[in-house]
Amino acid sequence: MARVYIGLGSNLANPREQLQSAVQAMAQLPETEVAGVSSFYASDSLSPGQPRYTNAVAALDTGLAPIALLDALQAIEASQGRERKERWGPRTLDLDILLYADQVIDEPRLKVPHYHMHARPFVLYPLAELVPESFQLADQRPLSQLLADCPFVGLERL
Repeated sequence: MARVYIGLGSNLANPREQLQSAVQAMAQLPETEVAGVSSFYASDSLSPGQPRYTNAVAALDTGLAPIALLDALQAIEASQGRERKERWGPRTLDLDILLYADQVIDEPRLKVPHYHMHARPFVLYPLAELVPESFQLADQRPLSQLLADCPFVGLERL
């Protein structure tokens, strides 16, 4: 079993319910248990003119391989009405593999650690609720430094 951290986000169709349904769906995946879920946070969209997002991070223990997990997460997104019309467009649900154990993955469909997570407070602050205090990215930057470099601006803990 690998400890995996999943970023959750939604800004359409009752975002809180979307995230709660996604957590329930992840708990039903084969060889997978939900080990924890962070608080929910509201954040401004990275694209202007969109509704605010609701974000969280879930910790999973899974036996699924990275690409199999990605496929399962994308199936959950689709089942909850996710349409991929525009990059960074509004969405009912976004599920991103942030970390997969201590692996660095560089595949055409999957980059882990998730790119730019170190610069996104709506990822780092919920992640900080779940990872051990000694957590470091693969490049050895400690979580305390990541948080200091990415202030809690534009976030609201729900």
